[in-house]
Amino acid sequence: MSAVAFDYTAPTTLDGALGALDAPGRTVALLAGGQSLVPLLTSRQVRPDVVVDLNGVAGLAGIDIGADRVRVGAMTRLREVEQHRGLAAALPVLVSAAAAVAHPHIRVRSTLGGSLCHAAPAAELPAVALVLGADVVLRSARGVRSVPAARFATGAGTTVRAPDEVVTEVVFPRTGAFTYEFSELCTRGSTGYPVAGVCLGLRAGGGLVRAARVVVAGCGPVPVRLPGVEAALVGRAVAGGHPGLVASVVAEAARGPGPEDREYRAEVAGVLLVRALAARAGREGR
Repeated sequence: MSAVAFDYTAPTTLDGALGALDAPGRTVALLAGGQSLVPLLTSRQVRPDVVVDLNGVAGLAGIDIGADRVRVGAMTRLREVEQHRGLAAALPVLVSAAAAVAHPHIRVRSTLGGSLCHAAPAAELPAVALVLGADVVLRSARGVRSVPAARFATGAGTTVRAPDEVVTEVVFPRTGAFTYEFSELCTRGSTGYPVAGVCLGLRAGGGLVRAARVVVAGCGPVPVRLPGVEAALVGRAVAGGHPGLVASVVAEAARGPGPEDREYRAEVAGVLLVRALAARAGREGR
């Protein structure tokens, strides 16, 4: 099967891209890395009137590491995120999550903004953006706005991005008090599609958990934080056995809408959380 016919435009400036989005009565699709859009086009699950290619737009890619925040351009390739030495020191969990996406051939083309906009329920980057408290910056002819990652995805494949908006960058705060672990289970090994994932943020002291952030992906239409599980971890020994933790994750993560196997996925996430705690304890014990 091939895509239905559409008009194609490749602007070189952001203003040009925003102008191309001003197409009353016509459906417009944005092309970033193409790893999500092209399969949807060829299967005819999306049928835009116009495709706007962002690959030639200047200023949408790049990584800027500041003292209190990291800015990553929306068109930055995941391979660049994965291999960036400064980012590995500033936000190692973002590097780990990017490296977990599919395989290098995909990451060479895939972009950070594209991953967030595709909003796959089990995807790695949306979960990490949520646990880190990132902000997604969007621009339109009407102006600029910043949306917390917690409110950006509204469902599987849907976000708050308006049809006339372009994601320009993602801003990650640097929270030195927390260290993070990312883990997932994929079909067909490390290059398959994620079944479930977990991102754990810990602030520890004296061998005890002082504060926690827990995000699970794949159990519902969007990644979610588990405040009940976070509260239950506070005061526990980092290196403890954590009895009942998997059941707590299942009870909280499997609520509400989600895939038919959401309880299984939540149990997987619970096991991944226990393993993440063990990995953190192992690093502290060195």
